[in-house]
Amino acid sequence: MFISFGLCLALTFYGCKASQQVSAKSGAQLWAENCQRCHNTPSPSTFSPEQWETVGMHMQTRALLTNEERDKIVSFLKQ
Repeated sequence: MFISFGLCLALTFYGCKASQQVSAKSGAQLWAENCQRCHNTPSPSTFSPEQWETVGMHMQTRALLTNEERDKIVSFLKQ
């Protein structure tokens, strides 16, 4: 029982720490870290802002991005 509680507590703290690390990163950082894992990153001017929204939704699923990560990346690409 104590082991289960300790494991839940550790996972909770780790999840909060990971989420704080994402919050501290810019859209440009997240874009470079996540998109370049699988392919060359396109120029932000490659797609229109509306197209980046669609690409963001698609890639969120494929790259297992959080909503916050997707929003930051798409916002960066639309600038």
